[in-house]
Amino acid sequence: MTSLIRAFGGPLTCLILFFSGVWVLGLIAAPQIIMIDKSLWRMERPVGAAELSVQIDGLYNRLDLLALDRSTVADQPEKLAAIDTETSTIQAQIADLERAETTPVKTYTLDNFRQMGAAHFAIFVRTILASLAVSALALVVCYPIAFAVAQLKTARTAALIMLMLVVPYAINELLRIFAWQMLLGPNGPVNAVLSALGLPAVPFLESGAGVFIAMVYAYILFMVFPLYNVLETLDKNQIEAARDLGAPVWQIHRRVVIPHARPGIAVGCIMTFMLSVGSYSVPYIMTRGTAAPWFTQLIYNRFFEATNWNVGAAYALSLLIVCMIFVFLMMRLLKVSLKDIAK
Repeated sequence: MTSLIRAFGGPLTCLILFFSGVWVLGLIAAPQIIMIDKSLWRMERPVGAAELSVQIDGLYNRLDLLALDRSTVADQPEKLAAIDTETSTIQAQIADLERAETTPVKTYTLDNFRQMGAAHFAIFVRTILASLAVSALALVVCYPIAFAVAQLKTARTAALIMLMLVVPYAINELLRIFAWQMLLGPNGPVNAVLSALGLPAVPFLESGAGVFIAMVYAYILFMVFPLYNVLETLDKNQIEAARDLGAPVWQIHRRVVIPHARPGIAVGCIMTFMLSVGSYSVPYIMTRGTAAPWFTQLIYNRFFEATNWNVGAAYALSLLIVCMIFVFLMMRLLKVSLKDIAK
């Protein structure tokens, strides 16, 4: 606090703290707290309330029939009197039943999580495994790129290559996904090349393989930039020394490069995994809704189609818990701390 006041002065420090508090509490903590709370309760009606509602509906239907009968016997006083008597009796019964009928009450329970049956749990597990595969594939693709760019002698060339990676992202994500859908479609350029080579067409979209390709492309920057930022700080003399000592290439990477790149690998894998597991547009558009759904599609359906926000919040919380576990697991496996990741 003292250092902030010395650097920015009292008024500006208060402004910084205010906006930081709004960001942390209003945009990060509050939505998560609301989601956790909503996932732990549901509106429930007491036992017998449903039967009571059905009985009330039946009495209202009987009132409608009596009104119709009354219009047909307008010239018969005796029948009119009988209908009026029955109508009064039914209205009294309805009033008694409506007083007895209770409104739903807010009940805290874990039943929202139990809504995830075997089919939804299978989709949940498949989404997690697919996101892990996307992260691993992105790491395999981006590690050589980041290492090669970091080893360039001139910073200008490295900056130009990184700029070339960034430029396509000036286009809207949906347009980029649709472009990949056209490229990998049954009549797209990729299958056209395969056919020209005498190879069978590959159902990229129907099999879901296109999802992996599009996701790696969509989130490649979140893997390559953390890797490059770390590898760029690696002392090239260490690599030269390892070569002079006769170490093969794979040993140089295993003993020198990868240990140095662990924070970048952790950040890249965490970012790619969290973006992949929470993606909605990429799996839906790339499969055209024909392949098995992504778990985020189930969450969307619970919120906006089934309008069951409690179950949707429970599903979203389950995904958040998995993401948190993955973060700490990566930190433990790669032996990095939050301080290393923050760098």
